[in-house]
Amino acid sequence: MATAEAKIHLSAFTNEPFVDFSKPENRKGMEDALKKVASEFGREYPMYIGGQKVITTAKRTSANPSHPSQVLGVFQEAAADHANQAVEAAYKAFDSWKQVPAEKRVEILLRASDIIRKRKFELSAWICYEVGKSWAEADADTAETIDFLEFYCREMLRLAGPHPVVPMKGEKNYLKYIPLGVGAVIPPWNFPAAIAAGMTAASLVTGNTVVLKPSEESPLVAAKVVETFYEAGVPKEALNFLTGPGETVGDALVKNPKTRFIAFTGSKEVGLLISENASRKVPGQLWIKRTVLEMGGKDSIIVDEEGDLDSAVEGVAQAAFGYQGQKCSACSRAIVSEKVYDSFVGKLVERAKKISVGPSEDPANYMGPVVSETALQTIFGYIDLGKKEGKLVLGGERAPGDGYFVPPTVIVDVDPKARIAQEEVFGPVLAVIKARDFDHALEIANNTEFGLTGAVYSKNPAKLEKAQEAFHVGNLYLNRKCTGAMVGAHPFGGFNMSGTDSKTGGKDYLLLFLQGKTVAEKVAN
Repeated sequence: MATAEAKIHLSAFTNEPFVDFSKPENRKGMEDALKKVASEFGREYPMYIGGQKVITTAKRTSANPSHPSQVLGVFQEAAADHANQAVEAAYKAFDSWKQVPAEKRVEILLRASDIIRKRKFELSAWICYEVGKSWAEADADTAETIDFLEFYCREMLRLAGPHPVVPMKGEKNYLKYIPLGVGAVIPPWNFPAAIAAGMTAASLVTGNTVVLKPSEESPLVAAKVVETFYEAGVPKEALNFLTGPGETVGDALVKNPKTRFIAFTGSKEVGLLISENASRKVPGQLWIKRTVLEMGGKDSIIVDEEGDLDSAVEGVAQAAFGYQGQKCSACSRAIVSEKVYDSFVGKLVERAKKISVGPSEDPANYMGPVVSETALQTIFGYIDLGKKEGKLVLGGERAPGDGYFVPPTVIVDVDPKARIAQEEVFGPVLAVIKARDFDHALEIANNTEFGLTGAVYSKNPAKLEKAQEAFHVGNLYLNRKCTGAMVGAHPFGGFNMSGTDSKTGGKDYLLLFLQGKTVAEKVAN
């Protein structure tokens, strides 16, 4: 049997290059995009259910965290009834979308990738405004969006099959992968384009239909992704778009009997609630719901006395304070050998003092705002706690400006079991912990309920080999920072309370959205 791969010939996957903003033409391209999208501030965005625009009486707005009084867009406030209507619509559309050949689905999503690539400055500008990412961080989000589309399209061609199995005498047999059904896609705000597009694309390219409900903090970027998918040719019936609170809309999506799977990225608490609710069979439900859960982290970088101290300082600074520490992969704990502890702390503080904080549309700022007033208050609550549990040596006060600005904050001499060393802060707050030796450092690194990312700086091959075996994280990095996973090269997902180890951007990921069907036909000898 011919495979779908033979019908479409694509080059090998390569990651989308990052934009070099030192080049005048790129700098001007981003400046022009920021002006262009600013002219669209205040526009109202509809929901889409069953191919129809839906407007509600209740509204919610999306604001710029660099300038909170600035309204970027107006959105509909969905209720549980809207969620159930969207699932019904997606369930109905599944019968036709699943019949679309894999090659055609791939063509549509590759078209979406091309559109985003041509307009990457515009998408990056929206990301910059809505969630406070710097130019470089926003560009990385957009590049990852393209990468997910390109990678998953190639993976779908590989999986489209049918696939040979062990031959059986007297039979003609094979395996094929088929879609699951209706997926509830619930992405976070911190990668508002890449994760929203990635989970949605993985669902659609495999033949499933989707109800996408973005975070309340980033509906605008998600709306832009949806508009792009529609423009590329994704049927509106196959991709339903809802905006509203997770506790009502998201809850209804998870509990609906016709929801077949839930793809979620967000906090541990919400992920566990989704897992619990999805596990309960409700009347009319014909399947065990599948959950793809990417949750939190309390990620550590171990700095060994045999490591390059300057490289370690740079890696920790970038991983702890890049995008204001608002990444599940961010370094929130530096575990440092007592032999270099004082030197490391001194160098790190001096490095972090050089970080500029301010509005994210200004390219001079390495750090922008945290995403909301709620996030700001939560972070300062942890800083107050950290002052009691350790010694504050940098930061700790709100940075100037009307936005939600938190400067790099370093708390040293933290006990490995302190709350500031155990709980996810999701902000630019680093706890520094002293380790007696390398074994002690590994013990501390593994002492949380999470297991997402980690890194080790050491020139000792035996220690690096030990870390590869003993450091219990889904993504381990040696002599580099613990953030910046690249699609294809670093399949991403963690252990324990960090989720179901989904390995986004890897060759296992699309299998989470498919089920295998074996076909065997008796034939004459």
